[in-house]
Parts: sequence; C-alpha cells; structure tokens
Amino acid sequence: MEALFHGIRLDQVTTSMTTNAPAAIIWAMYLVTAEKQGANWKDLSGTIQNDILKEYIAQKTYIFPPRPSMRIIMDILHFATANVPRWNTISISGYHIREAGSTAIQELAFTLRDGIEYVEHGVRAGLDVDAFAPRLSFFFDIHNDFFEEIAKLRAARRIWARVMQERFGARNPRSLLCRIHSQTAGVSLTAQQPYNNVVRVAIQALAAVLGGTQSLHTNSLDETLALPTEQSVTLALRTQQIIAYESGVPNTADPLGGSYFVETLTNEMENSCREYFKRIDEMGGMIEAIERGYPQREIQDASYQFARALDRKEKIIVGVNEFVMEEEPPMDILVIDDSVFHSQCAKLKKLRAGRDNARVEACLAQLQRAADGTDNLMSPILECVRSYATLGEMCDALRSVFGEYREPLFD
Repeated sequence: MEALFHGIRLDQVTTSMTTNAPAAIIWAMYLVTAEKQGANWKDLSGTIQNDILKEYIAQKTYIFPPRPSMRIIMDILHFATANVPRWNTISISGYHIREAGSTAIQELAFTLRDGIEYVEHGVRAGLDVDAFAPRLSFFFDIHNDFFEEIAKLRAARRIWARVMQERFGARNPRSLLCRIHSQTAGVSLTAQQPYNNVVRVAIQALAAVLGGTQSLHTNSLDETLALPTEQSVTLALRTQQIIAYESGVPNTADPLGGSYFVETLTNEMENSCREYFKRIDEMGGMIEAIERGYPQREIQDASYQFARALDRKEKIIVGVNEFVMEEEPPMDILVIDDSVFHSQCAKLKKLRAGRDNARVEACLAQLQRAADGTDNLMSPILECVRSYATLGEMCDALRSVFGEYREPLFD
C-alpha cells in the first residue's frame, strides 16, 4: 500500500477498493499509510466493497463463515462511523450476482435484501441508522436489455427510499439515497467478434445514464481474452465521454420518467422485488436464506434457463449462436510475463527478514484473542498492520478462531 500510493496524498484523493473477505485488513493498510503521511483519518474518503453476503450468493471469494464475517463488517461500521466518517463502508454489490447468471429482478432483489441485512445488523449492534446508512452505496450490473436496465435502477431508488423510511424509520434524507455505481456487463462480452463488444458497452452505458447512475465503469472490448490493452481502455473511456459531452442525455434527470412502458416495467420490477423480500423474510433473513441455499438455487436455475434459450436460439447472441464467422482475424492482446510474480515474492521475503518479527507475533496473538472475544477487531488489525504483518498472516490468525467456510451441497 505504501508503494502503491507513494507520492499521492490520501487526504487529497478518493479511493475505491473492490475487496470483500479481507476488506478490514486492506482498509487498515490504507489507513496506516495515510497515518504515516500525516493525514487525518477524518479527511479520508473512498469506498471498500466489503459486501460479504454476495460472496456466498455468487462470487464465492469468502474466507470465514457468514456470521463471523458479519461481525467483522459491523466492527468496520462502528470504527468508520467514529473515526473515518467520510468513508463509504459497504458497496452492496449486485454486479457479481448478475454475472453469476441471475435475472435483472433477482439482481435487484438480492442486492437490496443484502442491504437490508446489513442495516438490520447495524441497528442490532447499537448504531443509529442515520449515523451509518448515508455511507452505504450500491453497485449494479448493466446488461443488454436496454429498458429493463433503466427500470431496474429506477426501481432500486424507489424501493430503497421506502425501505429505509418505513422499515428502519430513517429521518436523515441522505439515509434514503440509493447511491449507485454501475458497470457494463462483463458476462455479456464475447470472445467471438470482439469488436461487437464496443456496441454492447455503448448501449449498456447509455442505459445506465438514463437510469440515473451516479458513477459508471465501461468495460473494454478485449476483456474476454486478456487484461485490456491501453488502446481498448481508452476506447472504453471515450464511450463514456461521448455520452457525457456529446449526447445531451445527462442534462435531464430521469429523462424516461412518465413513459408508459418504462413506468410499467419499473412497477413490475418493484413488485417482483418485494415478493423476493417476503420469501427471504419468512426464512428469517438473508443469512438464513444463504445457509439454505435459496438465492444460490434461484441464480443457478436462471442461468440454466438462459443457457437453454441460447441453445434453442430463443435468445440470440450476435457472433455466438447466430451471424457466426467461420474465420476471425487475429487480435493483439496484452501479455504479462511471470517476472512480476518473482519480483513480488522477493519483496515479501525482504519485508519478513527486515521487520520486528517478535512484535509481529505479539500483534497476531492479540488479534486472535480479540477474535475469540467481543472486542472491535479494527484496533488489533491496525496494530498488526503497523508491525508489517502480512495479509495472509492476519487472515490465518482470524481463520484459527473463526474457521473457514465450506459451501454445503444444496438439493
């Protein structure tokens, strides 16, 4: 983290980190780096994704079981509210749910229900809802069905405002805001005829803007083949800039509001979303639903039905199951050699040789004791970071107490 932000004042930038199971540790490394720069934590702003529920549902990069993982997130909420008040503590992510094969309605419902679960746990942990809810944000996938994606974002804002007001009694208007970052759908990109992806991304980006996203990431055309080249990244950026500066669509808030079709679709998505809420509430909440495999099965079924529709050509993907080219021209892709791996291993070896390893062991032991008790884990994690304990060592210390999650087999 020190190397990454060398020469960059952390109190003068915002940083977004897509990290989940080890979010507390990586965030602590960021905070200590800022501390060494002389920055005040109260001046720091940025986001950690820190959305562990969607890991069990879709992305599967968890470490610990759900309940201790939720404890860590609540410790982050408490710590951030008191010490880093401008930080966005959870970016509740539907993107990975959609990428795993869900429908738009499932993405909407499971994402917002995950958000409800975090708020419920925060309130149970003794936090005032208006003290932490304004720092929650959302992350949605934008797929190919143009009007469906617009309606999805419109429905998300309506549902979240009502939930916060009616279910949690939030009084701060900022607690009602569904602040959205969107990313065009990586899963919609094809290795076949990759330049078609430029068109897909442009359509998806336009849908996100018309749907009212506050932040946007446009994918690169070659991401199905490798990490993107500089040229393809530039083209993805230009796609956003053309929409922003040439199209005129950002000049009006909710430009499709009042459209019979869009309003009807928004209402249908909201009603379907509330049906999912009802089923999950009847199970006892999202953690209980995850433990029963409910959202996982729903996504698997949706993904299977989509694959069948492709096989039958009920759903057309240009260049994949229709309009296919027998021979495609070669494409230059980005290649990264193994020297980076060896360089990083050498740096890690040097770090371990040069630090105070007795201090490291003492800090890791304190972290284990805290995990075995009820103390907030952020303070011992910060001490481990100051001693230059590694990410893996801290995760192992927590693993020794919490165990490691193994997903059960569901019927």
